[in-house]
Amino acid sequence: MNNVDIIKSTYEGKNSEENGRNLALYADENISWTEAKGFPYGGTYIGLEEITRSVFSKLGSERDNHKFTPENYQADGDQVVAYGTCSGTSNTTGRYFEARVAHLCKLHKRKIISFEQFVDSKTVADAYH
Repeated sequence: MNNVDIIKSTYEGKNSEENGRNLALYADENISWTEAKGFPYGGTYIGLEEITRSVFSKLGSERDNHKFTPENYQADGDQVVAYGTCSGTSNTTGRYFEARVAHLCKLHKRKIISFEQFVDSKTVADAYH
C-alpha cells in the first residue's frame, strides 16, 4: 500500500469499525491528532487511546450519522491531504450540519504520525448551540 491507500483505508472501509481497525493498524504509537480550534473536541491528542477517548467515542455518542465523505486525496511524499464534507446531527439540539473539511496526514515508514483537521468549525459549533 502506498501512503494514499493507507489514508483511504481509514475512511473508505465497509463500515466505521473497519475504518477504526485500519487506523489502529497504521497509527504510530505516538500519533498526534489535532481537531481544529472552535470545533467540538478542538485540541491536540497524543496516542490512539487518548484520541479514541477524547474524539471518536464522543463522535459516536454525541452525534447521529456522523461521517466524513472524502472527495479526493492529494499526496506529496509523506503527506496526504484528504478533503471533502463532514456531516452529522447533534444529539443535543437535533440540528444537522455539513461543513467542508480537509485533513492533513503525515506518515513515516507507513505509519500515520500526525493528523490535523481544517474545517469551517462555526458551521458545526452552530449545530451544537
